[in-house]
Amino acid sequence: MIRKSWYCVLLTAVVLVCGCGEAAKEANIERNIMKLETNLVKLQTSMGNIVLELNAQAAPVTVKNFLQYVADGLYDGTIFHRVIPGFMIQGGGLTAEMEEKETREPIVNEGNNGLGNERGSIAMARGGDPDSATCQFFINHINNRPLNYVENGNPGYAVFGKVIEGMDTVDAIASTKTTTRKGYQNVPEKPILIKSATVVSK
Repeated sequence: MIRKSWYCVLLTAVVLVCGCGEAAKEANIERNIMKLETNLVKLQTSMGNIVLELNAQAAPVTVKNFLQYVADGLYDGTIFHRVIPGFMIQGGGLTAEMEEKETREPIVNEGNNGLGNERGSIAMARGGDPDSATCQFFINHINNRPLNYVENGNPGYAVFGKVIEGMDTVDAIASTKTTTRKGYQNVPEKPILIKSATVVSK
């Protein structure tokens, strides 16, 4: 009976430690967001680097979500799977084999945050439901005003940052030849890999 009780105590402790570890990671991200007005993330891609400046003041939920995926390593090894010149480049959710990554629950749409879908801005991709964004994002290749929030109209696509280095890489990605693969249109013929996504300092 005593041995069984100790086993239960140890099992409970393991569960609590694991749970606390995840909670600590999220709390650390939360503290970093509250501490900084902006956060920098570098995407190392197979066509060059892109440095993003995230606006946690305007889009706290979206930035926290994005940074959590960065911390989890979800973006490492994904591709830009939808590339449309004169529109945007989209990635962060599929592997080179066109397999979808497992995601967390969708987040609320922060489209009404005052940030516009301008050239070089980064926004969350989503489905028809405004609150359906998970991990996929896109970088605007041009000023895409039709994607902006309109009161009592378009819920918009939530912008949460901008490119501060590497727009030449974005332009190069946007100009790549595309095809249809496994039901997905506008897929680069040669996979454009996001090798890593990391938080960096100025």
